[in-house]
Amino acid sequence: MPLSLVTERTAVRMVSANCGRGLRARLTSMGLRPGAEFTVIRSNGPGPLVVAMGHSRLGLGRGIAHKIMVVPVAAG
Repeated sequence: MPLSLVTERTAVRMVSANCGRGLRARLTSMGLRPGAEFTVIRSNGPGPLVVAMGHSRLGLGRGIAHKIMVVPVAAG
């Protein structure tokens, strides 16, 4: 499912990015690569979607978030 559709406080694992080389390289430089796990902190309302990776927070525009495919991480 696209990252833009994930609800808040949901842990996910990135599967792929449906984008060009430039954006893929930028996402990789921020740590967003296939296999990366992170938690959606903010997805409601206007403005960027915010994710947490370790001690870092990343803000992603809705268009970019819609290109990132993720799967939920099983709890436990």
